[in-house]
Amino acid sequence: MPQPAWAQIENPLPPLAIADEEQLSRIETTAFRVLEELGLEFQNEAALEILARHGADVDRASGMVRFDRGLVREWVAKAPASFRIHARNPQRNLEIGGNRIACGPVSSAPNVADLDRGRRPGTFADQCDLIRLHQSLNCLHLSGGMPVEALDLPAATRHLDFYRAQLTLADRAFIARGIGRQRIVDAVEMVAIARGVDRERMLGEPSLLSVININSPRRVDREMIGGLMAMVENGQPPIVTPFTLAGAMSPITIPGALAQQTAEALGVIAFAQMVRPGAPVVFGAYTSNVDMKTGAPAFGTPEYVRATIVGGQMARRWKLPYRSSNATSANFVEAQATWESLMSLWAALMSHANIIHHATGWMEGGLTASFEKSILDAELIDMMRAWLTPFTVDDDTLAFEALRDVAPGGHFFGTAHTLARFEHAFYRPLIGEVRNYEAWREAGSQTSAQRANALWKRMLEAYVEPAPDPAAREALDAYVARRKREPDAAAA
Repeated sequence: MPQPAWAQIENPLPPLAIADEEQLSRIETTAFRVLEELGLEFQNEAALEILARHGADVDRASGMVRFDRGLVREWVAKAPASFRIHARNPQRNLEIGGNRIACGPVSSAPNVADLDRGRRPGTFADQCDLIRLHQSLNCLHLSGGMPVEALDLPAATRHLDFYRAQLTLADRAFIARGIGRQRIVDAVEMVAIARGVDRERMLGEPSLLSVININSPRRVDREMIGGLMAMVENGQPPIVTPFTLAGAMSPITIPGALAQQTAEALGVIAFAQMVRPGAPVVFGAYTSNVDMKTGAPAFGTPEYVRATIVGGQMARRWKLPYRSSNATSANFVEAQATWESLMSLWAALMSHANIIHHATGWMEGGLTASFEKSILDAELIDMMRAWLTPFTVDDDTLAFEALRDVAPGGHFFGTAHTLARFEHAFYRPLIGEVRNYEAWREAGSQTSAQRANALWKRMLEAYVEPAPDPAAREALDAYVARRKREPDAAAA
């Protein structure tokens, strides 16, 4: 299947800036006012103790914490501008930061869909098939964080089955379930087993990520704080992501929503540095608008693009790695899904996002993981990766000799210049092309989604498991079995 080789993407383009220095300063000033005058609610006594000990203004009765802007600057500055993520397979290690991009697939959808079986609640079998498909797509650098919920497994322990599946069916670093401390501890323990290293080494070799959402507006809930603290204490980078949908969980203007996003992200990142100074962390963005008639989230909109690009400017201002998403609110794999994903991906690339979360397969505002959409999104990413190849001009590229050899009105198909280069000269689509109507009709008059349906099935048939060594597999099985017997299997 015509995929480019697996490699991390580097973005040679300068990042797009649509807000000037004065506008960024005004957004930042409002963010500081939110932190100083309004504060964030931390629903965790241990977190309140740490914040108070490091100089924040803590109201223990309400859980509200106010941050002086100097305190925020001091602690956020301790976070590194880049870091390395270590995968089970060292050839899949990633650099997070700078002009490097890492794509990860859809995460946390409750439903799954394909053309054969329709939309349905997710199962563990679907989850494993998605992990296999993601492992087969060379455009993906990370495995997902629960690509679809395994609703046929007990909620308290399904993360254990998911971690084991990720560590046996894929060889890439993945995103752990950040809801509660114990789920993160389990992830760290199991990754250490799969990599064959101890917890001490994991401290200096980050090996997994986790998305820590703020319950916007201005609330960091108990379970998320537990997950965040466990990540940081173990040297693993959280992706701190406010859930700022303009008009619903944040002010309806994009600058207002961005001021809130900035305040929430910086406040929580400062707290993370208080827990463990120098801990790697990612500035996450999830600002978009909502449909004000229904309250439903909207993605891939002009507002979403603006918010993503200015969010990237703010992350660079604070010298932090940046996360964005490939998001769409479309319900089906059709034109809306394509144009919204294209807008989302362009925004992520032009904002210099270092992690593109939900890069493949996201549908319906995150409610559904789609097999066909996974293929079409991979197609978009491969096209953009080809476009990001550095542009070069030299004497051969100018191809004077080729022009000299072709008469006016002639063609270049059979020239030596063309024949020497046609195999690698241009991007070739993952799902195949049909160049004219007759060829399309003879091929079965299939839509792009139908061709994608056939391709993901072929990929699953060709999938080969990158299994760990037998001792590691046995140790993972034993760990999962023991944890399932314990009453606190998912305790926060």
